[in-house]
Amino acid sequence: MVDLFAWLLSFFLLVAILGLLLYQLMCLADLEYDYINPYDSASRINKVVVPSFIAEGMLCILHLIAGHWFMCLLCLPYLYYNFKVYTHGRHLLDVTEIFNQLPWEKKIRLYKLGYLVLLLAFSITWMVWTIVDD
Repeated sequence: MVDLFAWLLSFFLLVAILGLLLYQLMCLADLEYDYINPYDSASRINKVVVPSFIAEGMLCILHLIAGHWFMCLLCLPYLYYNFKVYTHGRHLLDVTEIFNQLPWEKKIRLYKLGYLVLLLAFSITWMVWTIVDD
């Protein structure tokens, strides 16, 4: 039962991270199509970057504590990338350079989206496996 609770918590954390990432992509798309000014777009994205990093760290720690070693290993590259970006100070968007960085930022977030969808698929699979096994 505890294992099922861990998988459910993992599922909800992944959905929250995906929601924050989709919000960032939506802000970048609005900026690209000139629906929003650069200052508003950068400030909206910068508000949700650190919470998404924290949620990803919590997800990795949850898998570590629950003993889901494979999922923890799958979460580590994403966590390492977030840590590296945060320690180098490249996690926040600069308002003056946002148009120059727009294609790169969209590409990075699309890669993250694909990676998180893969993690979500594994999480759902193992959650169903746990339900059937009990």
